[in-house]
Amino acid sequence: MKGIVSKVALGVAGTGMAVAVAAVAVGPRVSEWYDGRHQEQASYDSGSQAKAERRSIPTWLPDNASSVKYLMSTTGDDRLLRATLPEGRLPAGCSTGAPGRGPHPVPVSLKAGWFPEGVAAKAIGTCGHYNVTLTGNQLYAWQDGATLQAALRAEHVAKH
Repeated sequence: MKGIVSKVALGVAGTGMAVAVAAVAVGPRVSEWYDGRHQEQASYDSGSQAKAERRSIPTWLPDNASSVKYLMSTTGDDRLLRATLPEGRLPAGCSTGAPGRGPHPVPVSLKAGWFPEGVAAKAIGTCGHYNVTLTGNQLYAWQDGATLQAALRAEHVAKH
């Protein structure tokens, strides 16, 4: 009887160890999958292609922009955008200077290898509800959904 109890205890302990090892090995991948499942990412050759294929691409993006990369949250209004601008200047309709009370934060829920960290401190202006910066002819733009919703509510209250 004592031998059977030992074998059962050893089996339970072994199974527990196997589950723990699997959780450590698979856990980060599950977390990455869960975090990324409410995001859509796309690349486009041009601004005109991006706007034709995805309604959420901002209209201020020039048609002649190239190498467009876009990441959006499907559960909110968080957005990241990168594009090469042949003229190396902000698109028409954008404004320079710190927006409102300073630059909006880059959405923490979105991360992309093509979008540099710390870019919010380099904001030079706005295009629509996006904060923007230029590095040479590379445009980086981001929209924080919470900040956008607050701005839209304030616009609504001001109209009424």
